Amino acid sequence: MGKEYVEQMDVMKNVGDWKGKSGHAERPNDNHRIQIIGIGDDGPRGLNAASLALIEQADVLVGGERHLAMFPGIGSERIVIKSGLTQTVDRLNALREIRKVVVLASGDPLFFGIAGYIAKKAGPHAVCIHPHLSSVQLAFARMGEAWQDAALESVHGRPIKGLAQRIDGKAKVALLTDEENSPAAIARYLLEFGMDEYDAFVAENLGGDDEKCGWWTLADMASAQFAPLNVVVLRRKADAPPSRHGFGFEDHEFDQRKPDKGLITKKEVRVLSIAELKLKADSIVWDIGAGSGSVAVECARLTPYGQVYALEKNEGDLANIENNRRKFRADFTAIHAKAPDGLERLPDPDAVFIGGSGGELRELIRVCCTRLKEGGRIVVNATTIETLALAHSAIREEGFAANITLVQVSRSKPILDMTRFEGLNPIYVITGYREAGDGNALEQGGSGE
Repeated sequence: MGKEYVEQMDVMKNVGDWKGKSGHAERPNDNHRIQIIGIGDDGPRGLNAASLALIEQADVLVGGERHLAMFPGIGSERIVIKSGLTQTVDRLNALREIRKVVVLASGDPLFFGIAGYIAKKAGPHAVCIHPHLSSVQLAFARMGEAWQDAALESVHGRPIKGLAQRIDGKAKVALLTDEENSPAAIARYLLEFGMDEYDAFVAENLGGDDEKCGWWTLADMASAQFAPLNVVVLRRKADAPPSRHGFGFEDHEFDQRKPDKGLITKKEVRVLSIAELKLKADSIVWDIGAGSGSVAVECARLTPYGQVYALEKNEGDLANIENNRRKFRADFTAIHAKAPDGLERLPDPDAVFIGGSGGELRELIRVCCTRLKEGGRIVVNATTIETLALAHSAIREEGFAANITLVQVSRSKPILDMTRFEGLNPIYVITGYREAGDGNALEQGGSGE
């Protein structure tokens, strides 16, 4: 009784007909349930007798073309799963009341598979799930390594963007792929971010007659061809240098425009400003007036499943932004635009940071406050009292509450065998947020009085 069986039982625990008259748990009546059966690349010979019997008795057999082809002549009706999955599930939910419906799915259908969607849409009482070995489980078996400590990611039918910050520093990563995000495409992507500390194990056609498994360097994998059905496991080399971790990177680590002290939001102000944004793992963030991109870098690493957009009007700064994006393995989107131009093409944000406005601050704040999602926050950095006054009034005019923090920082500097302190320019951090109607605006606002 492996983990897959336990997960199946957990789904069924919500079903009311599990309890018999004695009060003991009993297997639910499978009549009128959609039977979802996991199947491997070895087809029928990899299934147990109970699963084979369910398939042979099916009135309606559902699955991808590859799986349906493994069972010719079975089912008076055969439904190929393509697009329009919502409508298909609605149809199956109706058919199950009068006919025996069986859905064929790859491996463990609850692991990035169709079973979770069907159970959520039709209800756990409407399904009975029979998992097979997952492709990831088989891949690690071929490697001969444990996989309970592996990070699991999927780029199957999903964009690869953001993968760099999600896996950076992880010792072992399993990736589900597709034809677009193939092993070669994954290798090229990782090399773009300098992530050559990984070797890759590629397992093709697992369980099939033409199964093929082997280790690759990313450089070799980037130009190789692989079967469409594959799993990639990344393993960090034992002698790889430590990866960056934490939050609040040193200013000198960023490529930035010179002369002066560099066009960058200083570490102490950056940390406080990002804390005021109250980011979540999947937040959508706008960094406006990105300069070197330091705020976008930190935000991207803090929102591994979100999206970060860095807008900068000075073309000369874009090269620094791109360099920092790759150096810090922060896969965000850099845009050459003078905001508010360009914002109309972006998804509505959960958080907005404005480090520079190019003279359009009032209109920019209006646009950002209009577009912010419910519960969203806007943070503006100002170096002058005029910009402070303008930002504060503009935020209030949009119906937002506003908090202001004056950040005055001094850093230690050596002087002979002693230490002195050198002050940085004072920065006003203005935070805008919608007040809660229940009087807890102070709690939401953080540093307000």
